[in-house]
Amino acid sequence: MATFLIADQHYGHSAIIQMCNRPFGDVHEMNEALVAGHNAVVAKDDTVIMLGDFAHRYPAAKLPLLFGSLNGHKHLIRGNYDDKHTLALPWESVRDIAYASIDSQNVVLCHYALRTWPKIRKGALMLHGHSHGRLPGNVQSCDIGVDVMGWSPVRLSTIKEHLATLPVMNNPEARDDIEDMDVGGLKL
Repeated sequence: MATFLIADQHYGHSAIIQMCNRPFGDVHEMNEALVAGHNAVVAKDDTVIMLGDFAHRYPAAKLPLLFGSLNGHKHLIRGNYDDKHTLALPWESVRDIAYASIDSQNVVLCHYALRTWPKIRKGALMLHGHSHGRLPGNVQSCDIGVDVMGWSPVRLSTIKEHLATLPVMNNPEARDDIEDMDVGGLKL
């Protein structure tokens, strides 16, 4: 059982194709490519954490069928386009932010990028979506959305390879004042 991450699929959002220069002729082609990409890497018993904007303008009546067609145990980190229909799907969990350990790595997961986060000075990573690749990352923080990482969910090892190509983080005078607090870890 593996853990995968993905953000900003925007199932059903035809305008995102032009807005983000996605290589699809129409929204149906995009939706099909995202489902195929998902199921090509995620097995039924794997975990998938989606960092927001799962769907936008996808027909509400068909959304449960789409959700059910995707492999894995699915968790949602709520994004700005995750409406009541998306939130009503049978997610394993729904959060605005999550603090977790994935493959023995502390991570902070949020749809939105944070400038500082718990355990930053101890190597915790901050992974986000929302910016569709327009917000520069660094060796500890990056956008993991489909417009950056590709059309399939990715493992943390792949994200770490990407992080290694990014600039060193400016020395944030961040203090880990809340580091020892129980911040409600995501149970995977």
